[in-house]
Amino acid sequence: MVQDAERTTENTTSGGGGNPGHPPERRPDPGIARIREAAAGVWADPWWTLPNLLSVLRLAGVPLFLWLLLGPKADLLALLVLVVSGLTDWLDGKLARWLNQYSRLGELLDPAADRLYIIATLVAFVLRDVVPWWVAAALVLRDVVLTLCLPVLRWHGYEPPEVHYLGKAATFCLMYAFPLLLLVQEDFPLSDVVRPIAYAFTCWGGALYLWAGILYLGQVVAAVHQARSRTRPA
Repeated sequence: MVQDAERTTENTTSGGGGNPGHPPERRPDPGIARIREAAAGVWADPWWTLPNLLSVLRLAGVPLFLWLLLGPKADLLALLVLVVSGLTDWLDGKLARWLNQYSRLGELLDPAADRLYIIATLVAFVLRDVVPWWVAAALVLRDVVLTLCLPVLRWHGYEPPEVHYLGKAATFCLMYAFPLLLLVQEDFPLSDVVRPIAYAFTCWGGALYLWAGILYLGQVVAAVHQARSRTRPA
């Protein structure tokens, strides 16, 4: 237990035990040990699986997607990259179940690709004045805060919280909003019809994304509080 390890370290450093003339031994911090154990689990899993390959391809598409939006402003090609990314996102989950090729690395790559596409799209949309900067800043800040919470959870012996249905709904709305926002940048006959739908998906998705982040943060705070109450001396 954490509490026992801390007491042992206190006794050793205060001279209550150990060999005289030798420096006191320090036990490794249990939080660091948990982080190392999680990293070892990622390395131990099989890497070269078809679902992981698809996830890597999705990640490789992020810089291409961003360049298409900001360089030549080829919105239709960028939209095609986004559609392919969505298809591979669906396919890698199916293949993992069909081929029984689950891995810890795959569990990390899949949400990482989603977050990077969202961040890349928001950055490009702000630079092109598609969405206000404060909207993008709020959504990106949400991801930064939750990412920083992951090592805190691991330090206290907890796995990352399971994906909430609100988080799934928010990602779903944003993944529909971004292609629609790209479409309305082009001048085509249905732009006036699609534009309010794109803005509606953006508003719904953004609000749900922030609310889901607040729920995740609440789970983190509760988990840390519970871990500290267990290790607090009676």
